[in-house]
Amino acid sequence: MSTSSTSSTSSTPSTPSTPVDDDPLARERAHLSSSRGALRAMREDVQALDIKDVTANWVNAQILERQIEERIKALADLSHTPLFFGRLDYLHAPGADQAEGAEGEQFYIGRRHVHDGAGDPMVIDWRAPVSQPFYRASKKDPMDVGLRRRFGYTGGDLTAYEDEHLSDPAETARTSKLLQREIERPRVGPMRDIVATIQPEQDEIVRSGLGGTVCVQGGPGTGKTAVGLHRVAYLLYAHRERLARTGTLVIGPNRSFLQYIEQVLPALGELAVRQGTVDDLVAHVEVRGTDDAAAAVVKGDARMAQVLRRAVYSHVGKPGEPLVVVRGSRRWRLPAYELEEMVQELLDRDIRYGAAREALPQRIAHAILVQMERSGEAPDDRVQDAVARNSAVKAAVKEVWPAVDPAKLVLRLLTDAEFLAEHAKGVLSEDEQKTILWAAPGSGRRPARTVKAARWSAADAVLIDEATDLVERTHSLGHVVLDEAQDLSPMQYRAVGRRCTTGSATVLGDLAQGTTPWATRSWQEALGHLGKADAVIEELTAGFRVPTDVITYASRLLPHIAPGLTPVASVRENPGFFDLRPVVGDAEVVAACEELLRNEGSTGLIAADARIPALAEALTASGIGHLSPGEETTAETRLTLVPASLAKGLEYDYVVLDEPQAVVDGEPDERTGLRRLYVALTRAVSGLIVTHAAPLPPPLA
Repeated sequence: MSTSSTSSTSSTPSTPSTPVDDDPLARERAHLSSSRGALRAMREDVQALDIKDVTANWVNAQILERQIEERIKALADLSHTPLFFGRLDYLHAPGADQAEGAEGEQFYIGRRHVHDGAGDPMVIDWRAPVSQPFYRASKKDPMDVGLRRRFGYTGGDLTAYEDEHLSDPAETARTSKLLQREIERPRVGPMRDIVATIQPEQDEIVRSGLGGTVCVQGGPGTGKTAVGLHRVAYLLYAHRERLARTGTLVIGPNRSFLQYIEQVLPALGELAVRQGTVDDLVAHVEVRGTDDAAAAVVKGDARMAQVLRRAVYSHVGKPGEPLVVVRGSRRWRLPAYELEEMVQELLDRDIRYGAAREALPQRIAHAILVQMERSGEAPDDRVQDAVARNSAVKAAVKEVWPAVDPAKLVLRLLTDAEFLAEHAKGVLSEDEQKTILWAAPGSGRRPARTVKAARWSAADAVLIDEATDLVERTHSLGHVVLDEAQDLSPMQYRAVGRRCTTGSATVLGDLAQGTTPWATRSWQEALGHLGKADAVIEELTAGFRVPTDVITYASRLLPHIAPGLTPVASVRENPGFFDLRPVVGDAEVVAACEELLRNEGSTGLIAADARIPALAEALTASGIGHLSPGEETTAETRLTLVPASLAKGLEYDYVVLDEPQAVVDGEPDERTGLRRLYVALTRAVSGLIVTHAAPLPPPLA
């Protein structure tokens, strides 16, 4: 972490005997009050808009009303969220690309832009170019900033400030106390934004351009999720019109994770970003079944894309006889070889199956029109359309290029051994084919006669999505953020990649936290499946969340789960609290939770999934209320009971980790189990207690 010198800190409130002009803190409070008033006026101006005279019809009125409602929401003043968190005093007027302000002007940096009645800025959006030095300026490179001031808040009240004189050679570099305090502030409730604490290496990723895809490898506590969300907010600021047309999407691993992060973008004034899971993207059928690990691995393999392509295009046939089109008293004949040439040309163009099928009738009609013109007729476009709709043409197209239903196709592949063998020959081994066949002995899946009757698995839904894209192109968004990407299969990467073929992506993950049998082995390989092989890979290694003692202990697992990966180095001054405790029964686990609940902030009790019912019963018997992952903590209920399988991406001020060996044993193999344990060990922000009755896993012993 790179921070410039701290020269002065103040938290002394102004008194009646101290004129405001002579009290810097009072002046800053006055500016905060004025800024809140200006924001309130901006909101009232929008609320007072009368659209009766500017809308031509009810459709335009509905659209404009919705836009106004969204603007009103975006201008909401959140009382406990600081309107600005910093100030920059420039030595000279900003350059041409930063046209606001004159020499020596001050810029207050905040979550959104606020202007007064005359249109002059009172708070500058953190994403604006003029705000960038707040995150990047240092003693070595002041970026023409004389003073950087950080503000400290208690609730919504401005209570302190801290100055860094970046251009003063007499000052030495020290860690910012307010910055450190903000990073380590207890967290109750959902994830919050980090606009006040973005570090230079994070800011570079956040402000990278829309045109390129960025992959961020980051260990626990490095802020990769926050960086990804703030990158979306920045791109929406810098390319709002384009992304308003093309759309943005944040993809998380599960609903609990999405609930945890859902307030970050609205707090930054961004309300139009969709959030979902990969399962949401491919929800063509109802998922009611499950696969064993072996079947899921094969279905998730990128080779399945080749099998599906073969199966889809196997429906294209060879014309068996000439096509005869009757119009009035004339008969027009198209030889079989000419029809075959049209079909082959469409195959060679490698366009979507459905698009080619729609193009074929027009190709046939055009050939017939050429014959008509040679015979002296003068047909126009209406005649061509009529020929394309002719029953004989329709019948010919149906014969040589029939419609394909993606779900029915996948159902046949998974239930018809001969059909699968025909299209998987040379791609999947016989054993792999048997693994995914529903009728195979030991598969536990009965063949279904209809799509609705089938008990589809999550991996099956991804296959249907692939087949659907072969038939009809998937709509592409402007930007997609993919978090916890290390757990995706190659086919899932392809499903996400289809949603940003003409856009870009931000891929976030940690190879050490991959806990699926198909977990990502390298980012280069994953990005290839995503269709973004030229993406830039960045690595975050500075840990801002996990205490030193905790991350050091958890890093003992890295040689066993991700050899060669750089361990996270905690940059926190507060070493945190860490304790290993042998226990006899659940009562001692509950006692550890009670101990941590005496501290301010949230507490998570993380345990192997199989242990959750017993621990829930023990907590209830002791009168301790608890929540499920994703539910928002309150002042009254600050304990969340977390199955280890849902812990990824979540964080708590304090954590009790129950029975590490049980977490490992809950997974199909030791490596996956140790990765799941690594995730569970690194959820704590301020303190961790590990309780165990059984011996610890050997790498931790």
